[in-house]
Formats: sequence, structure tokens, C-alpha cells
Amino acid sequence: MRLCLACKEPISGRIDKIYCSDYCKSNYHYQKNKQKDPSNFAKIDKQLKRNRRLLHHFNQAGKSTIRKEKLLQAGFNPKFYTHTWSNQRGQTYHFCYDVGFLELPENGKIKYILIDYQPEFMGKLPENG
Repeated sequence: MRLCLACKEPISGRIDKIYCSDYCKSNYHYQKNKQKDPSNFAKIDKQLKRNRRLLHHFNQAGKSTIRKEKLLQAGFNPKFYTHTWSNQRGQTYHFCYDVGFLELPENGKIKYILIDYQPEFMGKLPENG
């Protein structure tokens, strides 16, 4: 007698059938995929979304300054960003979708200036951003 791979109940029907129901088939593959390591793409996407959420959280006014260490402690990783923009002074802002950050030393400490994307000053967002 054949048993279902998911629930171990007896299977009736076709000879090549390995699940007793669509639910068991779906649940079996869900549990199997849950145990796998996330793909590299998924890891990067997760960090980009975390960075964006943190930048929005600490930039309620549209432009603000925060200590780098505070943002890093919250889980921010400055190596992950979607695109850059340079102003007329040659400073390069790194953006996580629609929120940007610029690293600047201030009074012996490293701080980030956070800004919201402004199309009138920065031009159109990149198609993939």
C-alpha cells in the first residue's frame, strides 16, 4: 500500500500518485522550501527593504540628520542601495528606492544626512529603481 508523502495516509487512485490531496501536495512542497536557504536575490531584496523602512522611519520630515551608529544598530547596511545621485558640490547620495543618505563627518562623528527623493531637483528615477 502506498502512503502520502506529506501525511502518511493511504493513497487511492492512480498508480503514480504520491499525495492523497492537493492540500498535502502543497503543504509538502511548502515545508520543503521553507527549510532551504533563501536565495542571494531574496537576501539582497530583504536588506534593501529593511534599509528603506529604516530610512523612512528616521526621516519623518523629508530631510534629517542621524548618527551612523544609531542607524547601523537598527539593522541598516549602507552597502545595499538601489542607485546614486550626485549634487553640484560633488557629494554622492545613495538611495534605497525613494530615500537617500549621505555620509558626512560632523564634530568628529560620522553622521548621515537623510533626504526624500525630489524629482524637480534630481531628475527621473531610474527604470529599475
